[in-house]
Amino acid sequence: MAKKSSSRLPKRKGEFTYRGMTVGELQELSIEDFTKLLPARERRSLRRGLTDGQKGVLQKFKDGKDSVRTHYRNIIIFPDMVGKQIAVYNGKEFVSVDVQPEMIGHRFGEFTLTRGRVSHGSAGVGVTRSSKFVPLK
Repeated sequence: MAKKSSSRLPKRKGEFTYRGMTVGELQELSIEDFTKLLPARERRSLRRGLTDGQKGVLQKFKDGKDSVRTHYRNIIIFPDMVGKQIAVYNGKEFVSVDVQPEMIGHRFGEFTLTRGRVSHGSAGVGVTRSSKFVPLK
């Protein structure tokens, strides 16, 4: 059996790949070809089309802006966005996120949490029955 020759170069150690393709190869793909590599939920979302607001955010990336602010948490991260900075609104403020290759195929909202961590303090005086009888000297 003859071994099938591949036009792809062998993967360097530590280099990120998405479905067997490097970031450079992904950036050369058209949106339709990249969509075929995505999971079903993202693929269906793109097939249904983008809203005007989402198209506007993607246009800002295509215009060459390195930093974009947006309220749209449901936009899928494309390979062209790698290395750029996104400020996504979490309901209170804009959280800045640097796009890494590992984020390809995910959504903006996955990287900006809407609920913060709660650290409750200790109970105060008079909160429980037994603390009512503690001398306050």
